[in-house]
Amino acid sequence: MEKVEEVEQVSEEKTVESEEAVSEKETAEELEEILAEEEPAEEEVEAEEEAAPEEEEEVKPRRRKEKEEEEEFVEERIYTIPLGKAWIRPPKKRAPRAMQIIKAFVTKHMKLELPVEEEEEKEELPRLIISNDVNEQVWGKGIEKPPRKIRVRAAKDKEGNVTVFLAEGE
Repeated sequence: MEKVEEVEQVSEEKTVESEEAVSEKETAEELEEILAEEEPAEEEVEAEEEAAPEEEEEVKPRRRKEKEEEEEFVEERIYTIPLGKAWIRPPKKRAPRAMQIIKAFVTKHMKLELPVEEEEEKEELPRLIISNDVNEQVWGKGIEKPPRKIRVRAAKDKEGNVTVFLAEGE
């Protein structure tokens, strides 16, 4: 009797499993249909996403051109700045002193307005910007041995900001 009961239980389990398998197949088919409907929509979204970076890449060069146009310089001069006075300082203070001399020289010769400490004038004053190339030239041999002189190109833009570049050919 026990074998008969076991066989009946096994057959019942098989029928339950077969019913579950049938329902799983139906749900799987339904899911495939739903996914098939959604795939074209996803493909369209993916196509739009792929097209979007191309548009961004096209926009970036335009922005660069606009920045170049904005940086039109009103006045541009080439100077040879003597840095011999920086060598009067102690060895560990020479390169910082050379940078101070460059700032003072360009401020004086490009007629850059000095910042006023009064609180009444809160307008944006023109800035002095020293490029990395000039900085690397001064600091190239270390803090103790800045160059005796340096040739730079100072350019003033429409807003009065002065940018100091290393002169070409240096």
